[in-house]
Amino acid sequence: MKVKAIFFDIDGTLVSIKTHAILPSAKQAIRAARRQGVKVFIATGRPGLFIDNLEDLEYDGIIETNGAHCELTDGTVISHHPIPQQDVKRMTEYQLTHDLPVVYAAHDELFITSHTPTSDMIFRMLNLTPPQLGHMEHALEMDILQIIAFFDSQEEPFLMDHVLPGCVAQRWHPTFADVIAKGCDKSTGIDETIRHLGISLEETMAFGDGGNDVGMLAHVGLGVAMGNASDAVKQYADYVTADVDEDGVARALERFVL
Repeated sequence: MKVKAIFFDIDGTLVSIKTHAILPSAKQAIRAARRQGVKVFIATGRPGLFIDNLEDLEYDGIIETNGAHCELTDGTVISHHPIPQQDVKRMTEYQLTHDLPVVYAAHDELFITSHTPTSDMIFRMLNLTPPQLGHMEHALEMDILQIIAFFDSQEEPFLMDHVLPGCVAQRWHPTFADVIAKGCDKSTGIDETIRHLGISLEETMAFGDGGNDVGMLAHVGLGVAMGNASDAVKQYADYVTADVDEDGVARALERFVL
């Protein structure tokens, strides 16, 4: 199999959770792959305004918000799937009687409705500045791609069934979930991207470490789980490489691409 397109998760895959940086070996290997004509894409749960840690990495496009928005680096929008407006409205109404912080994220604008020690801890963990405060009603004027809601797994079934029925929740941390429109995930973003480029699924490769990477690891031609991924994620991969901090990206690229 000749790999023609590679899709990388960010946190815990390209970017170390410990150092918040990309290893030089990963940058060098990705640069070498692109010199061979391989297309390189980011596939992340982060909304666009939270993608601030790719440094000088060379790549061809981004699948953001777990597949809800796909765009090439030249500005070409491949796909765009906002959350149904009725779901956004129900979420704002739910917040009137339930005190929980929520990030409402469009492609080029986002805000949080309140700050708590838990929400601020998550942003610090990701080396992000906590979003500015905004009023929940402003979300009704936005094209919302993602709702980052700080509710636990016990609250999730009710919220998804009754408040956000047009959405799916993807959780990689016990305190919050990334909520996007139904029918979107990283694998659908990959499908839309390669269809645009004329690349077959068998010619794709993906790297990931979290629960929201499972779909794409199982979907692509060659799914690579990082050594720091959980066993639950690794079982969906075709190959398990080394830890992100132990040159895991470079080692896998050298084995299969370079």
